[in-house]
Amino acid sequence: MDRTDLIDVAFDVLGSGNGREAGNAAVRTVEAVAAPGEEPVAATAGRHPDHFRRGALVLTGHRLLFLKDGKPPLPVALGAATDVTVVRTRINGEVLKVVALTGAHRFEDVVKAEPFAERIRAVAAEARRREAGAAVPAAAPPPADLLDRLERLAALHGAGALTDEEFARTKQRLIG
Repeated sequence: MDRTDLIDVAFDVLGSGNGREAGNAAVRTVEAVAAPGEEPVAATAGRHPDHFRRGALVLTGHRLLFLKDGKPPLPVALGAATDVTVVRTRINGEVLKVVALTGAHRFEDVVKAEPFAERIRAVAAEARRREAGAAVPAAAPPPADLLDRLERLAALHGAGALTDEEFARTKQRLIG
């Protein structure tokens, strides 16, 4: 499946009458910011809290992109992702939360959120292994790196970007 097919699938999920045109705009946007060797892995539809209408969530081997109406994509680097969860709410449907060392991201009314979250977790683990330069599972981070990650995690928690539960779960994953 090539990039055009994947984005067209995502916009078809959106139910947009001009799915092909929106998909082509999204393809141009993705190709403009794509890293060398970056290929799409999965796509679904969802809504970012800052946007009223739905957009496409496109997962690549390097990051998660939120695309909407040809606007610049909202990227989430997967190598820095520490937690991916799905919660169900009455108002916002299935909510996908991606916590990364660069910040916390929330996507609402996500189509098939749990399977998509599983794909994100798998791709994020692979991205971390790749960034560590190892083809085998990465070893525990060095103490200095671990301290930096814990400090950033505490800052996110202190800023209110993470709940107590998310903070505790992510901290436990980092510590091992």
